[in-house]
Amino acid sequence: MFKKLFKKEVFSWALYDWANSAFSTSIMAGFFPLFYKSYWNAGVDAAVSTSRLGLTNSIASIFIVISAPFLGALADEAGAKKKFLFVATLAGALLTAMLALVGESQWLASSILYAVAVYAFSVCVMYYDSILPFVSKDDDVDFISGAGYAMGYLGGGILLLVNVIMFKDPEAYGLADKTQAIKAAFVSVGLWWFLFSMPLFKFVKEPMEKKSKPIGQIFRGALKELNGTVKKILGMKNVLYFMLAYWLYIDGVHTIIKMAVDYGVSLGFQTGDLITALLIVQFVGFPAGFFFGWLGQKWDVKKSILVGIGAYVIVIFWALQMTTVKEFLMMATLIGLVQGCVQALSRSLFTRLIPKEHSGEFFGFYNLVGKAASVIGPSLVGLVTLYTGDNRLGISSLLILLVAGGAILILKVKNPERVQESL
Repeated sequence: MFKKLFKKEVFSWALYDWANSAFSTSIMAGFFPLFYKSYWNAGVDAAVSTSRLGLTNSIASIFIVISAPFLGALADEAGAKKKFLFVATLAGALLTAMLALVGESQWLASSILYAVAVYAFSVCVMYYDSILPFVSKDDDVDFISGAGYAMGYLGGGILLLVNVIMFKDPEAYGLADKTQAIKAAFVSVGLWWFLFSMPLFKFVKEPMEKKSKPIGQIFRGALKELNGTVKKILGMKNVLYFMLAYWLYIDGVHTIIKMAVDYGVSLGFQTGDLITALLIVQFVGFPAGFFFGWLGQKWDVKKSILVGIGAYVIVIFWALQMTTVKEFLMMATLIGLVQGCVQALSRSLFTRLIPKEHSGEFFGFYNLVGKAASVIGPSLVGLVTLYTGDNRLGISSLLILLVAGGAILILKVKNPERVQESL
């Protein structure tokens, strides 16, 4: 099975996850929120800076939700997924590096650059996912999808570790202070993202390239294709049920990921402990991604996803009783084991359910669901916590999403091998 990973096209595709995961790890989860509060919002009330950061993330998410299906259809119509991916990669990497140029207290400039970079990152993920059907077959798609996530965990973890070491002792690396270390981290992520994405553009082939057309004709064709995709999805019950199940359980998963650090802070854990937990998730996720990709291939992709959902249910019950840093780090280990499982196998299952020639538009909707699946969970946690005054009960409310999503997956989504749906 591992021989398939070292095929030039497959490895080059998986290496892109290694490249862009540096952004999600070092920037989105790591240094940007920290720097945004302490440097770009210096002297500003914490509640104000939090609201600004929340609004920045929301605006980026809204734009990707609105545009993802059309951008996917546009790439299909033009036969240019790789070209579109290259433009989005260049933009995202450049904007990330440019954050190093933003001065102290310039919160608006940092917000704009970050929001557009997040948007570019999300577009990149959509096009990257849509290329999966072209580098895999039905008998290896689960493993290859898992390998992509595994490479992402390792690549993102390595650069995060380097940046954390540099942040802790900036003078040893010729940097004046920790502010310069964080700015250097922004530049390093931009370079890492761009350079390690190059093998995909050189070695991965995009079949079924279409002849060049006038731009107006491409746009009209994309709109027509988008309308057709909506009708296709509504007529393909298995795809529709999967997207509903995915929307629910991935909302629970994403909320746990986003709320874990905040939950640790509420329990009084130190910043160093939280960074350690983040690194554990990254490095445990590397071998786990390969394992669950293999498991989905050899056992059953649906059952493997359910194992991951079940593990998150255990995480919630564990969190309700947790009191020590040791338990928090053990919980991070469990999350690292299954986080990639749920994400990678959901992607590979969706790949099995859709027609390859329309992967761009279908993954546009997949990305829409993934981004929209960050609405109910945080609101549910916030409302329950506010009403009860107990953040443990707030976290427990996520059981509703995980159980509902898992139930629909079990009862309504058929194994793709048994599905014979036509367009």
